[in-house]
Amino acid sequence: MASQHTILVPVTHNPASIEAVTVACQLAKQRKSKVLAVHVIEVLRSLPLNAEMEVEARRGEQLLRKAEDAAAHAGQHISGQLVQAREAGQAIVDEARDQNVDVLVMGIGYKRLIGAFQVGRTVDFVLKNASCQVWVVRQAVSAINHTHGEGHGHGHG
Repeated sequence: MASQHTILVPVTHNPASIEAVTVACQLAKQRKSKVLAVHVIEVLRSLPLNAEMEVEARRGEQLLRKAEDAAAHAGQHISGQLVQAREAGQAIVDEARDQNVDVLVMGIGYKRLIGAFQVGRTVDFVLKNASCQVWVVRQAVSAINHTHGEGHGHGHG
């Protein structure tokens, strides 16, 4: 008996993660998959891993509700969960493995640090360590270029 495919979408405060939810829902319709949204609360090493993080948990619940709204708008039901971990990247990789995820869809903003495009530590970790497919949804650059007047320069790789 074949099990239903699963798509995991990490949700953050970055608007690109909500775009990723929409992409995941479109993909889910094509593949007849279920979509899981996860928000990782990173816990400082100075605190116990199960520390009460009320403010962060409330913020995470709001983000998951936003993801559920975006999914409903795309005609899809998703389930969301909060996870507390030391490192978001490791938590996402572990969650993908534990939930037997087929595809991870991650939204990233467009960041330039010292002239080069950066994906960030979490996405970098997931791309290197996830055993499933990873789709990256990056925000469009055009709006950013117009705002900062950076119409020149081309990214490498």
